[in-house]
Amino acid sequence: MDKNKIKKILAEARINGYAIPHFNFAGFFELLAIMEAAAELKAPVFVASLPPVAKTYDVDVLSLMVKKLRERTGCTAMLHLDHSNDVELCLRAVDAGYDSVMIDASSLSLDGNIAEVSKVVEYASARGCIVEGEIGRIKGRGDEGNFDGDDYLVQPDDAFALARDSGVDMLAVGIGTAHGFYKGEPQINFKRLSEVASKVSIPLVMHGGTGIPEKDVRKCIKEGITKVNVGTIIRYTYQKALKEEIEHRGAETPPLDIMVPAVTDKVKQVIKEWIITCMADNTAI
Repeated sequence: MDKNKIKKILAEARINGYAIPHFNFAGFFELLAIMEAAAELKAPVFVASLPPVAKTYDVDVLSLMVKKLRERTGCTAMLHLDHSNDVELCLRAVDAGYDSVMIDASSLSLDGNIAEVSKVVEYASARGCIVEGEIGRIKGRGDEGNFDGDDYLVQPDDAFALARDSGVDMLAVGIGTAHGFYKGEPQINFKRLSEVASKVSIPLVMHGGTGIPEKDVRKCIKEGITKVNVGTIIRYTYQKALKEEIEHRGAETPPLDIMVPAVTDKVKQVIKEWIITCMADNTAI
């Protein structure tokens, strides 16, 4: 997809008070469910592969898969590489035709983070791909590593410096959200989010969407979030539905008969709920 169109999609979301949902997928059937649900609700979405998925399938295969499903469904879907801390993988994804890549150097010093992000931005920008960085930390166990420390909150001045000095297009911010299912109520620092949004003009991204109540997601959008990432609930729904179908119909049943529509419909329902939570239905342009 054209870089300028992606930026327009993000700008329209911010101006009009909704967010673009981002959904992680680990295989074809999840991806199919995401894109069909988005097409049915006329919503723009990011479809995202984490590094293990990108390496298993290969970025060229995933890029072609999304291209063909766009043609089939009519979905406004942007293919994204999520949470890569490997510059070379980001560059390969850009060359393969990804619309967006994330270089997560949040574990480094501010200067180190800026340097890593700048490498990817310089390469991607010239090739029509947008880049997401991260500042602060996302709590919990994620594919980029485990973080359970107290020093997770984004510092507004650091966010401003990273955006200014790297030229990054989107910025994931540490505001108390976490990967995986939450233990207890999510502790989101809305004040810090608002402070960052007042300093940074580029779209802000919230990771760790699974388990955050709708009212809090929408409050985050109001305070400055433009992209909302959801992953855990998708794979949980997929695997739970798959287990139930195999137990019900037997392991000798042809896989396709199990997957479509029984499993994919349950994933689609979750996707649609999140699209509506983000208020992104009927916003595709």
